[in-house]
Amino acid sequence: MNSSASGALGASTSSAPADQALSNADLLPTPLAHRTWRWQDYAALWVGMVVCVPTYTMASSMLDQGFSWQQAVWLVFLANCIVLVPMTLIGRVGPKYGIPFPVLARASFGVKGSNLPAVLRGLVGCGWFSINCYFGALALHGFLNILGFNLAGPAAGETISTSQFMCFLAFWLVHIWFIWHGPESIRKLEVIAAPLMVVASIVFVAVLMYRVPAGQLFNLPAKVVEGGPKTWAALTGLVGFWATLALNIPDFTRFARSQKDQTIGQAVGLPIPMALFSMVGVIGFSASAILYGKAELFPDALLTKMGSFASGIGLLVILLANLTTNVAANLLSPSYDFSQLAPSKVSFRMGGMIAAVLGLLFMPWKLLATSGGYLFTWLGGYGTLLGAIAGVLLVDYYLIRKTRLKVEDLYVRGGRYEYTNGWNMHAVAAFALGVLPCLPGYLAVSGVVDANSVGQIWKSIFDFGWFFSLAVASTYYYLTAKKGVEQAG
Repeated sequence: MNSSASGALGASTSSAPADQALSNADLLPTPLAHRTWRWQDYAALWVGMVVCVPTYTMASSMLDQGFSWQQAVWLVFLANCIVLVPMTLIGRVGPKYGIPFPVLARASFGVKGSNLPAVLRGLVGCGWFSINCYFGALALHGFLNILGFNLAGPAAGETISTSQFMCFLAFWLVHIWFIWHGPESIRKLEVIAAPLMVVASIVFVAVLMYRVPAGQLFNLPAKVVEGGPKTWAALTGLVGFWATLALNIPDFTRFARSQKDQTIGQAVGLPIPMALFSMVGVIGFSASAILYGKAELFPDALLTKMGSFASGIGLLVILLANLTTNVAANLLSPSYDFSQLAPSKVSFRMGGMIAAVLGLLFMPWKLLATSGGYLFTWLGGYGTLLGAIAGVLLVDYYLIRKTRLKVEDLYVRGGRYEYTNGWNMHAVAAFALGVLPCLPGYLAVSGVVDANSVGQIWKSIFDFGWFFSLAVASTYYYLTAKKGVEQAG
């Protein structure tokens, strides 16, 4: 980072010297003078992240999986009320101690063991970064065609064309500017972009509802799918949608003026905006089926059929929406996560570059080939991993430590959080016990193994993945780690 950005993040509030192998200017506590974000900033941040193609696609995928529009919107709202609870609880660490998620994880997993949750969360961020780059690429590809470039789409048997892949690389490069200029550039982008995207979404809905009577739009029969809609599996996937941010929310709340600002901002900016924007996906999916004879999962495919002016404006908004979501949700936090691996060598900038490069290795066009792959395999799969980590963090911070951390020991070897060679094996075991029972079901759902070879009990466990892993990991950790932590002081 540049010197000014580093100053905003650095300057530890503790007097003990930090170990250079465990700290850099980006990981040290945020000084009080730089904790300036208001509740409006957090609300704008969330609106900017909510209004994006993945949210739209989440709702349209649910309709494609046999849910009614009422079920889809209700489940989205319920899931985000659920995930808001750990989000605000873990978020309270930020205003109190000014530390990011990887440093908080040292209290429970150990000063070296925290690399495990940091890397897992960072890799999930890389996957989301890649997905949003792909959605941005589709929008850019469609916009260039409106301008007359006549770029080809995928040929038969392909999931992405050469020109779409080049758009993917071009949109990827735009994100590098925000990595270079740090978190403050992200806050400014969200404050400016959020109102524009809300207005554009309202106009998009108004145009579709003008073309299709509401009575027809909201009375389409639910799609018939084999076995019917999978309610619990969908709810687990929907909770998993923001399970990443539920873990690393201290990366943002460390800049809050107060607990009230982060709490109100998140409560205002998450559940209701998610439910409202899911309606955009519902309306777009249904309207495309009525107007053009094919229900489109992705908004770019619908927009390109709506006329040059409407599609041009709409595709530009998609580009902006995916950019705001990507730099905030999928670059800032992995930057901290990868910096945690080697703080003396990997800065925020370097961590962000690592995340961006790893994002190139994902192939989102294959993951998004089906609505089930997106909703169950991707969202449900990583939600299981992150639920177990959230369970350990919450129990450790609230039930065992009673919200009291010795901040200076988070940055040194041999201190309170050293455990066994820097690893707390109770936390590792809790994580494993929460995740491993979900693995057979995941392998069946993702098609890695024959679904018929996996017993129904394992599939059912995976359907509850986030809830199951959080409950098991938190229970085991509380029962086994409490005595050792109390003895350590």
